[in-house]
Amino acid sequence: MMTKLTGQCQCGAVRFSVTGKPVTAFVCHCTQCQRQSGSAFGMAAWLDQAELHLERGQLKEWIRQTPSGKQMACRFCVDCGSRLFHQVLGSSYLSVKPGSLDDPLQFSPVAHIWVASKQAWVDIPPHCLQFEGNPESVGALMQAWQAVH
Repeated sequence: MMTKLTGQCQCGAVRFSVTGKPVTAFVCHCTQCQRQSGSAFGMAAWLDQAELHLERGQLKEWIRQTPSGKQMACRFCVDCGSRLFHQVLGSSYLSVKPGSLDDPLQFSPVAHIWVASKQAWVDIPPHCLQFEGNPESVGALMQAWQAVH
């Protein structure tokens, strides 16, 4: 089912809407997500067949290499620097940062990845899947999402 989401960056300069099919939401404890969030982890809500519409503002893009060797586009507000979207180049999945959404509560995570580098004080709920690094396939994350939605 296609969903329309709305949101904005921290300063409000970027306002967006995105439509797509939500397929999973998860927490990532890798050191890259810790650095980009300035916190213990990053969160991601993946949408398939996503169409992004900027209602106002501009995004800047920075491309980084992932541990698997793929290229990931990281998009953020040019004014305040809030990270809003990630997308592995060539993938049909758009990763939206749930904290940027007007209604972030609909994206409760079903999994935690890169738990090998999580902060020791972070407790993971027992019902969530856990992966030491990247899961071999995102299929398990998508199945977990479908089971609760």
